[in-house]
Amino acid sequence: MNTYVTHLESALDGTTFPAGQVYTVHQGRPLWVRYDLPALRRAITPDTFAVRPPTLWRYRELLPLPFDTEPVTLGEGMTPLLPCPRLGQALGLRRLFIKDESQLPTGSFKSRGMTLAVSMAKHLGLRRLAIPTAGNAGGALAAYGARAGMEVFVFMPQDTPIINQIEAHLAGARVFLVNGLITDCGRIVREGTAKLDWFDVSTLKEPYRLEGKKTMGLELAEQTEYRLPDVILYPTGGGTGLIGMWKAFAELRALDWLRSERLPRLISCQSDGCAPIMRAFDKGERFAEMFPDAHTIASGLRVPAAVGDFMMLDAIRASNGCAIAGKEGRILEWVRRGMSLEGISICPETAVCLDCLESLIAAGKVDANEEVVVFNTGAVQKYPEIVALDLPRIDKEKPIDYERLGEPTA
Repeated sequence: MNTYVTHLESALDGTTFPAGQVYTVHQGRPLWVRYDLPALRRAITPDTFAVRPPTLWRYRELLPLPFDTEPVTLGEGMTPLLPCPRLGQALGLRRLFIKDESQLPTGSFKSRGMTLAVSMAKHLGLRRLAIPTAGNAGGALAAYGARAGMEVFVFMPQDTPIINQIEAHLAGARVFLVNGLITDCGRIVREGTAKLDWFDVSTLKEPYRLEGKKTMGLELAEQTEYRLPDVILYPTGGGTGLIGMWKAFAELRALDWLRSERLPRLISCQSDGCAPIMRAFDKGERFAEMFPDAHTIASGLRVPAAVGDFMMLDAIRASNGCAIAGKEGRILEWVRRGMSLEGISICPETAVCLDCLESLIAAGKVDANEEVVVFNTGAVQKYPEIVALDLPRIDKEKPIDYERLGEPTA
């Protein structure tokens, strides 16, 4: 057997499609990759993965790439699940953990999706890829595209962090800055597909980035010995990570590997400057309206409309979770607070999660005794524009007042 994939399935209406072909969306909405889970249950156990090298590709049976095909990889290692006692104490939690995705090859969780998307694109014979991006996804596609020897086009809002612009350019992609939002970039990619014959690797516009993001859930299950935490907070833009984890948990439950009845409550975290999923959740709606005047320095969350909105909202509600918005004005405060307490490179998207977590605890929606995992989806070093520093300077030619140096700083 070359893969356990049985078919693809419309997330909107259940229409099925044969595996092994190039697909985008059905009726404008995403596709699920489906596996022969009864056969998998007979073939593998948790020990199958545990004895393999600690990389994303250890979960090969639950991934779509045929077993005899070499993946396009940059060495995606398992990311650590780090206990955060000081930050937890500051928030009033006894068991707070951060899963630190910033340690992946391109500095963010986007490595997971792109290693799968590019591996499958190469396997299916595609040679030219295009993507609209808020930043990290474009850099990751450029890197994996270069690794595969493929041509990559990247379209970014003109205020995308400069590090993302640089990494995509240096990796050989053709990079274009657009005076608009990611939705405007998406329109350019969509309209250019017929003219330039590129394949659209937008969030959930092809089915395999989701399978890469799913490995966050597989790793978390393995790291918690298949018990899973009580609560997961996830910064939500396009939503593939949140959707992918829920898919992973469903597949693990079907394999009968989970050691607890309940699944984690999923908390979708957005900035109040761009919160379409929170608005739809609060209104009891399955589909989210375009969020007007979207703005946030957490560029990965600046997604005013998401093609997988209903998939996110379905997962949140099925988990008994919620969608919430953190305060845009507190992002920098939480970046510094989280990083200074734990040393973890907290990105602005994750800072939003910390603000949301504080609000949930105050409202009694997260208990002090619950085990809580926050996903840190990227490294703050990739966002130099968000901090304006005015650090004190020392003139080596003048006497140094050491007592003043020891005074606490703001």
